[in-house]
Amino acid sequence: MKKTNPTILVVDDDPNDLLLIQAAFKAVGVTSKVQTAESGHEAVAYLKGEGKYADRSVYAYPDFVLTDLKMPGLDGFAVLEHLKKNPESAIIPTVILSGSQDNDDIKKAYLLGASSYHVKPAAPGELRMLVKVLHDYWMLCEAPAVDVDGKQLVTDSSHKLGERFSASPR
Repeated sequence: MKKTNPTILVVDDDPNDLLLIQAAFKAVGVTSKVQTAESGHEAVAYLKGEGKYADRSVYAYPDFVLTDLKMPGLDGFAVLEHLKKNPESAIIPTVILSGSQDNDDIKKAYLLGASSYHVKPAAPGELRMLVKVLHDYWMLCEAPAVDVDGKQLVTDSSHKLGERFSASPR
């Protein structure tokens, strides 16, 4: 199901990068709500709806996550692990936007379920182009319907092709 009012969660410990990414989304005409988290801890709290993020009318569950890797404390790998270990949140497209070009980082990110991996562009124009492509692509994709807390809606898989993959009817 395509979202009509999608929310993007951007996770980066560098406040300048957060501002640049937000500005890039705005510059390319993205009207989606862009929420930010300044650490992996904050991102996990946002995803769980804990603390100040409990009000989902203000902090809507994200439709896709754009996260840095190298952050103190919980890093981008930990954010990926949190998302992908829970079947409810494993469906969220999670894009890595990192300064690291290290092949081990790239491989680990994909093994942990990253949807894609991009090296942070140095030029603002390249960043604008990248966020536009990412936004346009993920907003065209179909995604399972979820409630305001990110819980997948129960569906009836009986007599459908995907039935064999369901431990219980969803």
